[in-house]
Amino acid sequence: MKKAIVIGSGFGGLAIACRLKKHNFNVKLLEKQSDLGGRARTFTHNGFKYDAGPTVITAPYLIDELFKMHGKDSKDYYKLIKVSPFYRFIFSDKSHFDYGDNLLTMLRMMKREYSYEDALGYISLLKHSKRIFKTAFTELSDKPFESFGSMMPYLPELLRIKFYKSVHASVSTFMKNENLIKALSMHPLLIGGNPYTTTSIYLLIQYLEWKWGVYYAEGGTRSIINSLEKLLGEIGVECYKNTEVIKIIQNNKKIVRVETNNGNYSADLVVSNADPSMFYEKVLCKTPAKISNKPSILKHSMSLFVIYFSTKKIYDEIEHHTIIFNKRHKELLSDIFDRKIMIDDPSLYLHRPLSTDIDGQQFGSDSFYVLAPVPNNLSNIDWEKCGDSFKDAVFDILEEFALPELKKNLVDSFYITPKYFEEDLNTHVGSGFGIQPIFRQSAYFRYSNKAPEFDNLYFVGASTHPGAGVPGVISTAKATEKLILKDHGIS
Repeated sequence: MKKAIVIGSGFGGLAIACRLKKHNFNVKLLEKQSDLGGRARTFTHNGFKYDAGPTVITAPYLIDELFKMHGKDSKDYYKLIKVSPFYRFIFSDKSHFDYGDNLLTMLRMMKREYSYEDALGYISLLKHSKRIFKTAFTELSDKPFESFGSMMPYLPELLRIKFYKSVHASVSTFMKNENLIKALSMHPLLIGGNPYTTTSIYLLIQYLEWKWGVYYAEGGTRSIINSLEKLLGEIGVECYKNTEVIKIIQNNKKIVRVETNNGNYSADLVVSNADPSMFYEKVLCKTPAKISNKPSILKHSMSLFVIYFSTKKIYDEIEHHTIIFNKRHKELLSDIFDRKIMIDDPSLYLHRPLSTDIDGQQFGSDSFYVLAPVPNNLSNIDWEKCGDSFKDAVFDILEEFALPELKKNLVDSFYITPKYFEEDLNTHVGSGFGIQPIFRQSAYFRYSNKAPEFDNLYFVGASTHPGAGVPGVISTAKATEKLILKDHGIS
């Protein structure tokens, strides 16, 4: 039985472990932390449990597949609850717009609150998104791109859908109201991209959400992680926690052993769910061979400042996913992505699970996290000095726009900074999502699903094809699986 070592237990690592076990590989999964999940791990603070990372679950069939291939039903492990609306957008003028769930109702509201032209424009935008989805997701999301030439058959359609335009520019061709343009071009921020530079291919997310809906797992995303851990145990995948990979031993172009702080593991193949930029630098100790992956030209995503908190007051009027837009938009994003300077006026994403999962209440309180995009660690911002004041600025915005009297109702709070992403999650310069989803870092130009420098090293995760986000990351495992089966002659 061939020995497969999976490094890292984010959604990509968990998915590839399930897939390789289905093909009778002897799979060992190595995780640095004391719990599984990677960005989707669980924080416990003063008895409160918080999902550390992703909370928007879309395309749930991708998770279901991991159970079905082993003769299991995911419904026996966790329950998904539909989120309605998908998002509430709050603008700097304190108006708001509820997006998602019922298209006809939303269009009527758009016509009433904005204009008939914007409602018609959104129908055209959604049709455009569907066309992108059919190519970029249905055909290409699990297709590994092993060469530049492998992209060429799709170039005519990519030109027709105007992939060279940014998400913001594309939305602006359909919508007229500035607030709606901000709202409907926000999806790149959920996967580490600037709407003004992210390729319009990622407009597919709009149709994807309408096609399958937006969900939340009862008990939190951690219930999905716990269910996958249970599944791995049942099918015979060995999981080693508190085990950090230090170096690899190779024989010619093959990795033969993985060395960790907790023992050594022989391998016939290795799949890394670690951040590739970090993995090349710290573990492989080499520069990527592929030109588009050279450190000097790669652009990494912004980082995140996230506050986890609970309140004695129950904020019933707050929806599950709320996005608060600052008055500054393009300039603010440029400060974060390009100038990489300290900001004091962030736009925010607020997560309130009690809106959907009423049985998930903890200690009679309301629990949240609020996320602010901030520059990655190329900024040299000293978060040890700035963290508390930035937290206060975020709380001031929340009190003004969403959660009145928040500070006096707090019963628990703590925060993480870009330092957590770099030091705990081992991401390059503390990026929150790996490399940015710009066109010159898409498909073949992303990190390869198979490392070109080795015969038996593969990658899954946010920086590989197709990219970040829960559906994207799980799809990287499908693309990588195809390469492994091809290399091992498994049909």
